[in-house]
Amino acid sequence: MARARLQDVADRAGVSLATASRVLNGSARQPGPDLVDRVRAAADDLGYVVNAQAQALARSRTGLLGLVVQDISDPYFSTIAAGAQAAARERGRMVLLASTDRDPAAERDAVAAFAGYRVDAVVVAGTRWSAAEDAPVAAEVAAFQASGGRVVVVGQPLGTAGVVHPPNVDGARALAEALVGQGHRRFVLLGAPERVVTARERTDAFAAAVARSGAEVVALVAEEFSRDGGFAAGDRVAELARAAAADGLDAPCVFAASDVMAIGLVARLRELGLAVPADVAVAGFDDIPTLRDHAPSLTTVRIPLEDMGRLAVAAAVAEDEGGYVEVAHEVVLRESTAR
Repeated sequence: MARARLQDVADRAGVSLATASRVLNGSARQPGPDLVDRVRAAADDLGYVVNAQAQALARSRTGLLGLVVQDISDPYFSTIAAGAQAAARERGRMVLLASTDRDPAAERDAVAAFAGYRVDAVVVAGTRWSAAEDAPVAAEVAAFQASGGRVVVVGQPLGTAGVVHPPNVDGARALAEALVGQGHRRFVLLGAPERVVTARERTDAFAAAVARSGAEVVALVAEEFSRDGGFAAGDRVAELARAAAADGLDAPCVFAASDVMAIGLVARLRELGLAVPADVAVAGFDDIPTLRDHAPSLTTVRIPLEDMGRLAVAAAVAEDEGGYVEVAHEVVLRESTAR
């Protein structure tokens, strides 16, 4: 049996093709209620399936949102994505997802691809990079905006896009003050290469707060901004801990720039026979949902990851241009830094 055409629906309802199109494709110019009911009844009788492209043309929007994340397997990004998808569903929108493996070129390509699909808006979640690495994606964002698209970033500013910014500086500062208050005096910073802006914001703010308190940062270890990066740092941290013990010094407290780095670090320390927090104290940042299953429980800075995704979508579909929003934070002291 042949698929029903829009003309078939119009003939069954006794209306013009243009009228049937306005009803079924969601045009703002709708006929009277009786005609609307007749057209919809005819479409149901015939099993007519709406053409999404025609619907998009009638509405001047597709109902699609693009979401670009740097690693969907990372709970930080998957939680943001969950919030974005929930907010989109509440607004009758559908989310298309791209994960870039932390590659700035792939991020640029994702924005360009979503623009090609005529999405209404794009949300880009993740750290910014060096200015040179950010330039291509910034150009794609500007081109998409110039064509009428909306862009919101979850992270640092990117061109004139709206921003939902995590409290990297204030959260790291508050965590440092809380850990000094617990009695920690010797800190190791576990960060990432200088080009990773989120890690740099967090470790710089933490180090400044430690210096103001009179405590000291004894080492900076830079690895990939991921769980594997934290694991790779374990050998160097273990050396520092054993040297401190040999010299009769307090165990160091490691501030990892993300929870996933902290988790990787603890895993490697355990392999090397060091206990947390007895031999090394460890703190992270983000309070990702998977921490509930982690032992020892991890000290961290809680930020509202799911709400960040929701806020980004709300800003992307709002009538006015998205501005700058910085979300709240809360220091959560747990077993991993207990003294």
